[in-house]
Amino acid sequence: QAQLVESGGGLVQPGGSLRLSCAANERIFYIYHMEWHRQAPGKERELVASVTAGGIPFYSSSVKYRFTISKNDNATTVYLQMSNLKPEDTAIYYCTIPSLHTWGKGTQVTVSS
Repeated sequence: QAQLVESGGGLVQPGGSLRLSCAANERIFYIYHMEWHRQAPGKERELVASVTAGGIPFYSSSVKYRFTISKNDNATTVYLQMSNLKPEDTAIYYCTIPSLHTWGKGTQVTVSS
């Protein structure tokens, strides 16, 4: 069974950058579409970015041109490079493979001065 583990979260000042990682225990990201979601306190979980098995990215309007999704060469890790971070990006970030109904446990991102 595929397992996902997020890492790379932390505290960063507005305008800063972070890179999140979603590591899988198998070489699955060349097979499956995966997504990054986030959930801010008191808000519903929302889709942030996704990438198809073939590498085609999608970004929500709130992060487009600031976030970049990519995969490593052996398709075991997907990254979310986040730049020009804003306080409203503060949330727990989760990765998921929807077709496998698999979610990681999340990593906290806090953007604050």
